[in-house]
Amino acid sequence: EVQLVESGGGLVQPGGSLRLSCSASGFTLVSENMYWLRQAPGKELEWVSTISSVGGFTYYTNSVKGRFTASRDRAKNKMYLELTSLKTEDTATYYCAKDRAGTIRGQGTQVIVSS
Repeated sequence: EVQLVESGGGLVQPGGSLRLSCSASGFTLVSENMYWLRQAPGKELEWVSTISSVGGFTYYTNSVKGRFTASRDRAKNKMYLELTSLKTEDTATYYCAKDRAGTIRGQGTQVIVSS
């Protein structure tokens, strides 16, 4: 059974940092293109980042470029999203997903950026 479990969210002040984790089971994470998505309150699901299966190349939506870094750990079958220089507009529930539409995703982890 495919399962994705996110963790690491929390309340952080503007300018702060967080590290989100995604644990995968039921499949080999590095064999798939993997995605980070987010959904802010009252808004649609938004693509944040992609890690390619081949080469582990990373891609980001413009609003997070230079501030967020995606990575993965083959041995642990996990992926990560490092969030830095956080802004209030980054407040959202963050999901890791097997597809960009978010059809197969975890339960999410909430990030609240507030002073």
